[in-house]
Amino acid sequence: MATLFGDNAPWKRSKKDEALAAEGASVVDGQAQPTVDGVAAGATPADARPINKDASASNEFWVEGDPIADTKAPDGPVETMWQRRQFEASLVNPANRRKIDVIIVGTGLAGAAAGATLGEAGYNVKSFCYQDSPRRAHSIAAQGGINAAKNYKNDNDSVYRLFYDTVKGGDYRSRESNVYRLAEVSANIIDQCVAQGVPFAREYGGLLDNRSFGGVQVQRTFYARGQTGQQLLIGAYQALERQIGAGTVEMFNAHEMLELVIVEGKARGIIARNLRTGEIETHMADAVVLATGGYGNVFFLSTNAMGSNVTAAWRAHRKGAYFGNPCYTQIHPTCIPQSGDKQSKLTLMSESLRNDGRIWVPKDAADCDKDPREIPEEARDYYLERIYPAFGNLVPRDIASRQAKNMCDEGRGVGPAIAEVGPDGEERMVRRGVYLDFASAIERMGQEAVAAKYGNLFDMYERITGENPYEVPMRIYPAVHYTMGGLWVDYDLQSTIPGLFVAGEANFSDHGGNRLGASALMQGLADGYFVLPNTINDYLATEGQSGVTADHPEAQAALREVTERVEKLLSINGTRSVDSIHRELGTIMWEYCGMERSDAGLRTAIEKIRALREEFWTNVKVPGAAATLNQSLEKAGRVADFLELGELMCIDALHRRESAGGHFRAESQTEDGEALRHDDEFAYVAAWEYTGAGSTPVLHKEDLVYNAIEMKQRSYK
Repeated sequence: MATLFGDNAPWKRSKKDEALAAEGASVVDGQAQPTVDGVAAGATPADARPINKDASASNEFWVEGDPIADTKAPDGPVETMWQRRQFEASLVNPANRRKIDVIIVGTGLAGAAAGATLGEAGYNVKSFCYQDSPRRAHSIAAQGGINAAKNYKNDNDSVYRLFYDTVKGGDYRSRESNVYRLAEVSANIIDQCVAQGVPFAREYGGLLDNRSFGGVQVQRTFYARGQTGQQLLIGAYQALERQIGAGTVEMFNAHEMLELVIVEGKARGIIARNLRTGEIETHMADAVVLATGGYGNVFFLSTNAMGSNVTAAWRAHRKGAYFGNPCYTQIHPTCIPQSGDKQSKLTLMSESLRNDGRIWVPKDAADCDKDPREIPEEARDYYLERIYPAFGNLVPRDIASRQAKNMCDEGRGVGPAIAEVGPDGEERMVRRGVYLDFASAIERMGQEAVAAKYGNLFDMYERITGENPYEVPMRIYPAVHYTMGGLWVDYDLQSTIPGLFVAGEANFSDHGGNRLGASALMQGLADGYFVLPNTINDYLATEGQSGVTADHPEAQAALREVTERVEKLLSINGTRSVDSIHRELGTIMWEYCGMERSDAGLRTAIEKIRALREEFWTNVKVPGAAATLNQSLEKAGRVADFLELGELMCIDALHRRESAGGHFRAESQTEDGEALRHDDEFAYVAAWEYTGAGSTPVLHKEDLVYNAIEMKQRSYK
């Protein structure tokens, strides 16, 4: 680890900070903070360290630490790695499992699957979700499908091809061993879900049907119309409920994790707030699993559920869990465009629509005001088919998104003009939309057949926009959807904190710089049903049955941290609403750390976020009380963590001076505008260590080594 103290310290206090400190105040970003026992309220003692202001210009925002490595993946061929790891992992006999407690935070596909599987194995599971029911987890919103290497279409698919497509789709920035395992267990997921009664689409003869998704040239995506996530979650939910009924799983609805309890360096519990009563509770266990999804709501406008947040993962990060590749954000190309500045979320239209829909804009900007039905074929630019003839409308999400932005930046966007703040700070009116047209598909297949495949999606679009997509082309535009970054984990899905495991979207491991469509559901269920239950036992066999209770001093300290942070949020009593600050943060993130990024823009974003965080902690208004239902308080805690995460995302994006997948640096592109990697400099995972609020984070690098795949420039032409 890099030295953080002494003559080589990367930070120094300013004269203002020294003066404030001399008066007994804790100092964060140049501001005196309310203190509790000499520590800023809601902070740990390390948080008193001031921000790095004097580091060299080359890395003024971070310090490089020791490299990190995944030591759990066995040596040898990737094809046999998973079987060898399962055999080498220690086991816990059934009688001993009854004595071991596991906390699982999150009840989406990864969390529900893990809870059901570990409960059925005989462990005592405590399952937590902030929703009023496990069935309301955000996994329910996934639409298009789930990938699996079954080769039902006999089109030359295989485990290796799914592995290859996923690594290539992630622009060679994911870990080879994890991705091969994901492809390997994918076929088991389909069998599991069919046995649960998931109503996958079937062909006329009764066999399971498949369709294509972006970034591949085979049909491997299993689906249930446009409701695949909902149907898969119901399957996992009923398995979880079965274990609740059997007494192996205890369910805590409407509970939000606000802190991780670390005892003697190991994860031993959580502090959670009962969102209905406001009571702050301590729950202890022998291991903790986070399956809390992604952090796309740092952008305010995203396709995520309004409650989706980063708090559980971020509190773990503050306690020592490294954060991997935080700047890797997926932009989904097929979303209903923003309609105004009062909007609170965006709606996803399934990528499966790109199977039969054709994407275009007018060739002439003068036609953008016309009814699309009046624009003849020869005046339309089917730009994805033109630029990428081999893949056409089924290029990966990052490429489709960037090209849609390019068309709109050229002035050929369609739909109503909306206000947008440009890089120069000036407000302008722009059209942010492209057409997704089903006229050819309806002519070829008939409206009834199109409705059978996509009917619920068409109905949803019409209810939101008031336009009939059978008659008028849909309008779509890219939006923040998934996050490929997350807590760093090894091959066993264990974080840098022993006993803390991370599953699904909350970890970083499988998707690199861009997630291919229909792979999120695959990873969530793979981690929950097949990976975690076969790796957590290796830890529990030697470290389980801790006997640590809520009376332990470290558990009590964590409880005080949460209580003090809640009191601090309620005491500020400023003039700005939580939503107004969150919206401003989202605007900064989208403008400077969204679809296109630059050195100058990211530095500007970091300055703006720091100023906004100072505004939050001195001028936010959180009405109500702690010991009651208080949604404003819930939002405030989440936005406080988003403000810290947003800065780390910009620092991560700034340090990575290359384009990779959805991370597009304006300074790093090919002559024809495609993403340009620099494998000699950046073929690694960026694992960030937290060193205190306002202090310089430490960058640890995990080298990415490919033995089964050759790294090369992506091409979908």
